[in-house]
Amino acid sequence: MGDAPQRRSARWMLVLVACAGAGTMAVELSAVRILAPWFGTSTGVWSNVIGVVLLALALGYYLGGTLARASAPGLQLARVLLLAALGAALTPFLAAPVAGLFLPSDLTLEQLTPLLHWGSLATSLLLFLPTALALGCVCPLALEIICRAGGGSAGNAGGRILAWSTLGGLVGTFATTHLAVPNLGLRLTLLLAAAILGLPGLLLYLVRNGPRREPALFIVALPLLALAPVRLGNAPPAGWEVLEERLSALQNLRVVKRADTDLRLLQVNEGLDSFQSVWQPQAGLLPTGYYYNYFAAPAWWSRARGQWNVLLLGAGAGTAARVISGCLPQGATAAFVGVELDPVVLELGRRWFDLDSPAQATDSMEAVVGDARAALQALGREGRRFDQIVLDAYANQSEIPAHLTSLEFFREARDCLGENGWMMANVGAFGLADPLVEAVGHTLATAFQRPVLALRVPFARNVILVARPQDQAPEPGSESWPVRALAEILGPLEVPGTWRWLDPLDEAPLTDDRSPTEMLQARSLELGWQL
Repeated sequence: MGDAPQRRSARWMLVLVACAGAGTMAVELSAVRILAPWFGTSTGVWSNVIGVVLLALALGYYLGGTLARASAPGLQLARVLLLAALGAALTPFLAAPVAGLFLPSDLTLEQLTPLLHWGSLATSLLLFLPTALALGCVCPLALEIICRAGGGSAGNAGGRILAWSTLGGLVGTFATTHLAVPNLGLRLTLLLAAAILGLPGLLLYLVRNGPRREPALFIVALPLLALAPVRLGNAPPAGWEVLEERLSALQNLRVVKRADTDLRLLQVNEGLDSFQSVWQPQAGLLPTGYYYNYFAAPAWWSRARGQWNVLLLGAGAGTAARVISGCLPQGATAAFVGVELDPVVLELGRRWFDLDSPAQATDSMEAVVGDARAALQALGREGRRFDQIVLDAYANQSEIPAHLTSLEFFREARDCLGENGWMMANVGAFGLADPLVEAVGHTLATAFQRPVLALRVPFARNVILVARPQDQAPEPGSESWPVRALAEILGPLEVPGTWRWLDPLDEAPLTDDRSPTEMLQARSLELGWQL
């Protein structure tokens, strides 16, 4: 009869380590999203977060082994679970003040890039190391409890502990990424993780040596699908020539050229049906169907004279700059600040796309390596103001980073615009009713408190959003809409069904706390397949 309590104790410990595994992954996967408004989501930030969690777990395993020598390891296990729960619950509320310690208000743009790495590392250490360290103590303590209860050899008990911890981590990974963060937001996700850790810890604390009654066991089904990352082939199809191919820390890149023309494309982890930047010998408007052309309109609508200041968030190889520079109104010059996350993209832009050579000799380009939002904040702190801000930042071909679609981000962009400035955003979508267009457009409108004009680009999977802080964009077909120099691109948009207005809402669909962009982009792709 004595074996039954021992089996119940062992099962209860397995449930506890599964909860700890789920909580560990919830904290780790939420960590980068928490840091994104300050430090972005570059590989360096991801590496810092993962490195801090691994360091904390290693320290936790060692500390847990030391605590396991205590006369009451069950009480020690309860304490570390409660500490981990407290850390998870406090993390989203401590993020802003802790990140602020490493982003001083007088930070300049030149100081930004190195600080993103060290600042995110220091912030990760303060925010996530204590919680992950406490979670690392769980497995050694649970193993000690099972062994003391006569739960078999150390190898057998250790194998079961590791298996259940890993299964819990798998559940936490999928639930956090696909369910909790998109639907609940970061705060509620971490509060849920705190409950998953804290309630068993509290129960264990109350009964000291384990529960008197056997808890219900979790039955988890984990359908796993391993997908190989899409990579470029070694050779392009007939008619295309590879000029250069590079593998950066972020992505696979190649520059290709059509054999029958001088057209060049910069491709990023993708095939020839998609590209990131385009170049032709003459600056100015590209052929029909290229969304970059619409970025040239604000300078004409504003009758720009003198210097036209443009901030490119997601500069790529400089396509937007060459389009704008090549068709400015007479008497206007352009000064560009281009922010690009991948430095190799800028290298290829200089070599193959005339990134540093705008159409007019009087125009200038300041290329900056860094995250778009972090750079925007640095420019705002410097007091820089722009006539036009262009958002064209993507990851993995079609994913707009969540921290670049939030209400808070668009407010920061609004504050960097001049009184008569223009905000333009490229949204990859299949129409004006696309769920991603509606969410981003309504969020932008709510931030600016002005209606946003959505323009569907003919023969392309792109919608351009246009917003202004003090006014609104001209309506297609109105007296102020036509521009003779841009008649080829603006004329077709006077047809009904090619544009719509998106109004401000009482509550923005996308915020730093809750931004289900991944889910919306998945719906967008599903919609596209149905069309």
